[in-house]
Amino acid sequence: MILVLNCGSQSIKYKTFNRNLKLLKEKKIDVENQKNYGETLLAELEKLEKYQKEISEIGHRVVHGGEKFRDPLVVTERNLKEIEKYNKFAPLHNPFNLLGIKISKKIFPKARQIAVFDTGFYKDLPEKAFLYGLPENLRKKYGFRRFGFHGISHEYVAREGAKKLGKPFNKLRIITCHLGGGASITAIKKGKAIDTSMGFTPLDGLMMMTRSGDIDPGILIQLGKDLSFQKLEKTLNNLSGIKGICGFSKMKNVLSAIKKKDEKARLALDIFIYRIQKYIGAYLAVLGGKCDILVFTGAIGAGSQKIRRLILNGLPKMKTLAIKTNEELAIAKQIIK
Repeated sequence: MILVLNCGSQSIKYKTFNRNLKLLKEKKIDVENQKNYGETLLAELEKLEKYQKEISEIGHRVVHGGEKFRDPLVVTERNLKEIEKYNKFAPLHNPFNLLGIKISKKIFPKARQIAVFDTGFYKDLPEKAFLYGLPENLRKKYGFRRFGFHGISHEYVAREGAKKLGKPFNKLRIITCHLGGGASITAIKKGKAIDTSMGFTPLDGLMMMTRSGDIDPGILIQLGKDLSFQKLEKTLNNLSGIKGICGFSKMKNVLSAIKKKDEKARLALDIFIYRIQKYIGAYLAVLGGKCDILVFTGAIGAGSQKIRRLILNGLPKMKTLAIKTNEELAIAKQIIK
């Protein structure tokens, strides 16, 4: 039996599969108070303790593993400490991902713990897409480059889209939009990601629910003169994006406020849509002006027909699909390769 654990900052999801990838059990737990996260996770995994003998592998979604860790990895005490070094670059994700590994190791000591990285799908990005215009010595010292994130989701829905189209994945030009609390867009050509909106960290690219997305680096220089590093990080990760513009951090609240004629909520949604349209237009150009499928996924992307309609308004006509992502199944597939 395979257990896949997907630990986010505000939720815990898990699924169990047999060796034929048939879903056996699944559950999602929302965690409102992060201080109780470890206790909640421990309690949930203890409920699965009766499957000690059956569970042979536990797959974990890990958002950031730097340049060193891209492929699925059997976790050891040594490489777990190395992965922890990247927590500072994905503070909303990595600490919770790794907490899942640590607690799993205690409860299932005989199972293989396997980390599957969100950045893995982007390991073949061309240099022209991943290099930043910074001095080479700084790029090498700090490992600055575009990594890309949500890769597990982007690859899964792109493959599913190809299946629905009845055409080989490695012969298509695809744009995938993962739109949720975090949001990113990827251009895929012949089965390979060739560009993506998120960069060195998951802060880059689209404006998100609480993350700024693309901003002028000069703004950071100015803010750095007055704010501590901790305050700056919190501002960019937790207080910006749609929340920074209208005060709401959930799309359902934004849409409700718009119905009540809230102008700030309307502006926030307009910016969100506009930025997505800009990236889709750019990736159409990168793909040579042709896109075989435009795929929407994520709680907003697959969950809101209204937002999809707003995004598509004014864009060239393309085959469009809304596909619910299944990161847990995608991780399980990588484990049994």
